[in-house]
Amino acid sequence: MESGKFAIPFKNIRFILAGLALMIIGYALMTGGGTTDPLVFPEEEMFSFRRIVLAPLFILAGFVVEIFAIMYKPSDK
Repeated sequence: MESGKFAIPFKNIRFILAGLALMIIGYALMTGGGTTDPLVFPEEEMFSFRRIVLAPLFILAGFVVEIFAIMYKPSDK
């Protein structure tokens, strides 16, 4: 192994950071919707398209990008 070379190429690190950003965005989309009154349940806000569909898609896309980043081997040119 040559000294001064990382185990993961820089291009893969960019993919890893992009996947992490997608997951953070997905988790941020899931937040909110709370209430201070325990007798009130904001059903429309809790079960919105953003929380039930969009946020999990972002998180899954982040995991797919992470797997791709780990498995991808850039060509040596």
